[in-house]
Amino acid sequence: MNKAFVREDADEAEDDEVESAPLPAGHKNYLTPGGHARLLAELNHLIRIERPEVVNVVSWAAGNGDRSENGDYIYGKKRLREIDRRIRFLSKRLENAEVVDPERREASSRVFFGATVTVADQDGVEAVYSIVGVDEADPGRGHISWISPLARALLKAEEGDVVRFQSPGGQRELDIVSVEYKAIG
Repeated sequence: MNKAFVREDADEAEDDEVESAPLPAGHKNYLTPGGHARLLAELNHLIRIERPEVVNVVSWAAGNGDRSENGDYIYGKKRLREIDRRIRFLSKRLENAEVVDPERREASSRVFFGATVTVADQDGVEAVYSIVGVDEADPGRGHISWISPLARALLKAEEGDVVRFQSPGGQRELDIVSVEYKAIG
């Protein structure tokens, strides 16, 4: 058997292991409506546009003869595996998703999934965080995953509470200034 075929199968097995983002055992994949829409749009783009384009390139490259030194063919096959892996991942995530709309939640001073929370540290410096799903977390934009240490400390706390959590820089303490339920963009 040709080594190329053995190596290709090994790469696929490794790829599947790398893609799995952690979700706590027994928990659903919570998403905001915006996060669900973004994952669905990415899945549709991969299936309808990107994958057919790459299949056409690979078919064209395969027709050019010797595949062992054909860069378009080799790269195309690799890209096709990456696309297929991402399609499988997104399909599983969307299949297990539970969409929670923060705008439909009654006004509350208690923190739950989808809340946008303003906190202040010991020096009075304020920061705003929105608690979102694992697949839509973006700390640079203030979107933190509901399983992050900060979000876990905030969940079920109320305005005026002081929460403590372990950060990479050590133990931190934050005051909850306000809690809102609005669309997260």
